[in-house]
Amino acid sequence: NYTYILKCKDETLYTGWTNDIEKRLEAHNAGKAQNTPDPGDGGAGDLEQFETKEEAMRREYAIKHMTRRAKLGW
Repeated sequence: NYTYILKCKDETLYTGWTNDIEKRLEAHNAGKAQNTPDPGDGGAGDLEQFETKEEAMRREYAIKHMTRRAKLGW
């Protein structure tokens, strides 16, 4: 279970969680992932791994409530 921040080509930041990071990044880079405008290439900007889905989801929630500046320093 992973929480990640993806920096898109348009400089927006997308935060998500997944249990299959390779598949999820592939979907983002192909433009097939939901809510990812103009996806970047090269994968996640930052990544954390967790034992449970619930932990990853809690971290995603916390990151989504951070400022952009805080996310960039994450």
